[in-house]
Amino acid sequence: MSTSRQEILDKIDQSREEAVEFLREMISIPSVTGDEAAIQAYLSDYLNKVGLDVDMWETDWEELKKHPGYRPVERGYEGRPNIVATLKGEGGGKSLLLNGHTDVIPVGNGEGWSVGPWSAEIRDGRIYGRGSADMKSGVASHILAVKFLKELGVKLKGDVLIDIVIDEEVSGHGTLDTVARGYKADAGISGETSDLAVQPACIGRIWFEIAINGKPAGVQQRYKGISAIELGYKIVKAVQELEDRRVATVTHPLYPNALDSLPCLVGSFQAGAYPSAFPATALLKGSIGTVPGEDHEGVKQSLVDHIAEVASKDEWMKDHPPVVRFVGYDAEASEIATDHPIVDLVSRNFREVAGRDPEISGRQGAADTRFLNKYADTPTVIFGPGSTAVMHSDDEYVSIDDYITAIKVMALSIYDWCGPSD
Repeated sequence: MSTSRQEILDKIDQSREEAVEFLREMISIPSVTGDEAAIQAYLSDYLNKVGLDVDMWETDWEELKKHPGYRPVERGYEGRPNIVATLKGEGGGKSLLLNGHTDVIPVGNGEGWSVGPWSAEIRDGRIYGRGSADMKSGVASHILAVKFLKELGVKLKGDVLIDIVIDEEVSGHGTLDTVARGYKADAGISGETSDLAVQPACIGRIWFEIAINGKPAGVQQRYKGISAIELGYKIVKAVQELEDRRVATVTHPLYPNALDSLPCLVGSFQAGAYPSAFPATALLKGSIGTVPGEDHEGVKQSLVDHIAEVASKDEWMKDHPPVVRFVGYDAEASEIATDHPIVDLVSRNFREVAGRDPEISGRQGAADTRFLNKYADTPTVIFGPGSTAVMHSDDEYVSIDDYITAIKVMALSIYDWCGPSD
């Protein structure tokens, strides 16, 4: 290890308290999807003070609708800016884009939490709070890696772009709009939850609804009706059958456990309208996981076809078939080659910092890398300190040691990829 690399690692160790307090401040700012203005304003100001060129803008909703990657959403982007902060290189090096989101899922009234969701409480070497894992720790690792390099006086040949976006939990449109605005790089790193695994791939996720109509009847003569609840049970079983079929037939080398990687389930069952009225309608809502290489639209059609096949064998549903709709979150699976230089580089630097080989795997969740890979010609690997197992959970947390490791790996990866100019 050269002196300059050791100085980078020493600087991060010496700045541990600063790193922890910065992340705690980020977590303490509520930023549920749709309410990202405060966190984005805070980070924009912070990045300006670091001395980066900051571009902060609000998405033009009508213009974004024209992009092939756009998916329908219910609200626009006024007061919800995206950020790209650039550390301009000296020239002659490769550029690197660091991608992350600051929006988080809701916390309700805090029920189920043993700490305040926005408290950023430290306990047993962990920082707790909504967004600590998913993925403010990843965003913080990007910002501080650049900040600490800059404070050491390191000058780089290539540009570093820190891309901090909104609306990831609903659509990913923040990153899509970053691409539409023209931002791209020779490679990218997403700080999404990976448990410090190096992940060249992410699964896709398709949300669906299935509307079921039974035969209405009065509650006193319910025997003349066809219960949508009973029909719904059959459709829930049909969805489970489709999952069984997919788990048995769909494979991918980065997803050896198909049962974990290919969830296909009904997560919501709504039926009837009144306790003493016959349930003539039902609405099922669920999702399907996909792996890279699958035909995204073909997977949707497989659900439509399977539900139609099951319905055709039912005396009522063959003439009153359920209606399948794809509504809400719709993300394609994505991957880059496992031997891509950015994968090799992050893996090598993790090995240097942690003293062990990294896990090379596929992320068990969707990620904005799909837009960077497909539309920006920016091959992007996932590497972050948060855990996918605890994201979106009550008492969400991130390990402080993992967070510091991520900053180190990010700093060395920026240094190596963009190249020191001195």
